[in-house]
Formats: sequence, C-alpha cells, structure tokens
Amino acid sequence: MNTQTAPLVDHSSTQEQALAYAQTLLALCKASADHLRLDILRVLSRDSFAVLELCTILDYKQSGLSHHLKLLATAGLLITRREGNTIFYRRAQHANNHQLDSLQRSIFNAADQLSLSPEVEQRLLAVQNSRAQRSRDFFNRHADSFNKQQEQIAAYELYGSHTASLVLSNGNSAGNVLEVGPGEGAFLAELAPHFTTVYALDNSEQMLNKAQAFAQQQALSNIEFIHGDSKHPALKNIAVDSIVVNMVLHHVPSPAAMYSDLAQLLNSQGRLFITDLCSHDQLWAQQSCGDLWLGFEPEDLSNWAESAGLIEGQSVYLTQLNGFRVQIREFIKP
Repeated sequence: MNTQTAPLVDHSSTQEQALAYAQTLLALCKASADHLRLDILRVLSRDSFAVLELCTILDYKQSGLSHHLKLLATAGLLITRREGNTIFYRRAQHANNHQLDSLQRSIFNAADQLSLSPEVEQRLLAVQNSRAQRSRDFFNRHADSFNKQQEQIAAYELYGSHTASLVLSNGNSAGNVLEVGPGEGAFLAELAPHFTTVYALDNSEQMLNKAQAFAQQQALSNIEFIHGDSKHPALKNIAVDSIVVNMVLHHVPSPAAMYSDLAQLLNSQGRLFITDLCSHDQLWAQQSCGDLWLGFEPEDLSNWAESAGLIEGQSVYLTQLNGFRVQIREFIKP
C-alpha cells in the first residue's frame, strides 16, 4: 500500500517573512510621519542633493538633518550616490519590499501635494543657480581649451557618427531640431542639411560664439542661436521634431528638470537624443572638464524620461578612452 506524505510547510520561514514585511512597513510609515522629512521628500522630487545643499535649502543643522536622512534611507524612501567625496541623496524608485511599492509611490505622491514655503523655494533656486553658475564660469574661462580636455574623456570623433546615425534614422528629416550645448559646433554640420531650422542653445556666451563662428565658416545658414538654458523664454514659442543633447547632461545643475523642459518642446512623436557618460569614478573630470556629475546610470536617464512623459527608444553603448563608457539614448514623445 502506497502512502503519500503531505509536503511540509516551513512555518518558521513564513513567520520570518511576515515579520520582515511588518518591520519594513513600520519603518516606511515612521519615516514619513514627520513634517521635515516630508519636506525632504518634496525637495528630492526634483533632483538629487548633497547633505550640505539640503542643509542650505531647509535651513537645518547638518547633524540633525543627517539623522532624518538616515531614517528615510533605512526605510527605503531614499537612496544615495557618491560623487567623489560627496554623497548625494535622491528618492528611491522601489521600496525595500516590492510588496510595498504602491504604498511608497502613494507617500511620494502625497508629499508632492504639499507646497514648500517661499523661503525654501528661494533657497532651493539659489542652490540650483549656484550649480549653474559654476558650470558657466568654467566654460567661460576654458572655452579655448575645453575641446582638448573633453577629448581625454570622449572625443567627438568616437561618438558623433553613431549619434548622427541614430538621429537621422527612420527617415527623420525636414522639420525643426534643437541642439542643446553645441560646443564648438561640429554636430550642427550634421543637422543643418537635414532640417529646415536648427536651433542651437548654450548658456555659455563664449562657447556659443565659437559655434556661430563655425557655422559661418561652414556656410550653415539655417541655424538660430539662443544664449540661455532650457528655461529660456524664447523656447516657449518653439516646437521641434528632434532635440539633441551631446555630452551636456553631466554639466547640467538639474538633469531631471532639463528632461521636463525639453519634453515640452517636442512635437508629438518627437524624439530626444541624449549622448552622455555612464557612471564612472574619474574625479579628475570635475576639475579638468567642469563636470557636475560623474556620468549617469542608464536607469537614471530612463527614469527621468518616464517622469517627463517620454518612452524609451533605441540605445547604443560605446567604450571610450581611459575606461569611460558612453550611452546614446533615444526617447520619444507619444
């Protein structure tokens, strides 16, 4: 006579999982049950910030703020990223326990309904402006030598043709295109023959002058130059079919904000092309090339695009000099 033994249930394992779930849930609820910590989540909805930047924005002592940041990070609401000797905080995409993802998103959404005080808004803007000014100052001082420094990281010749192929694929021609940060203008020569109007946007007057001189030398007559950033008033009257951002994002004070600004300029089915560095640990790039960020994880670019209402298109990854890796990404406006 055959007898079958019922499978054993590991009650201890089930209880451990239930306890871990409860502890994660309690940590999540506790971390969000404080006005200052809600302000932190609200501020970090826009960008990532270092501890000292958050202290400035929230007008809070570092020792106390570090305690609140630790609670939020332990609960899985924040993650950290090291840039040299500085640690930056940002909101996490997922909860420590994926069963709590929907609750975590609800906490973020609820925090985003809160208004920051005018004083906090002003200090936040001041921090962003300080980042932008550092970038402008660098390019204004090193406009004549920047191209040589940039070649140590990612020479244009190594990624330019790949980016051009992607931009001009799928029969993409005519219409209007915007290039953000054209540098000395090399990629304008790729765009000008294929688009009705090319807009060239740069917040460094010296670099924009170099791009203009290049365009004149190459007899590129369909380019309009704009001195400013992605929030420049002149862009409100512009709608384009493509936007190209080559090796610029790591110089931008708020990459997430730039995504949002640029997405608004795209026509339906318009495409945003980002060429930039993957994350790296080459600190010398900050001093030599004025980089604000040491590259980006591919998921960073994807998450910013999703938040801006864009969907992912094609991707190309290139290995460059000195161990740097370049990502060329396409995002489409539905």
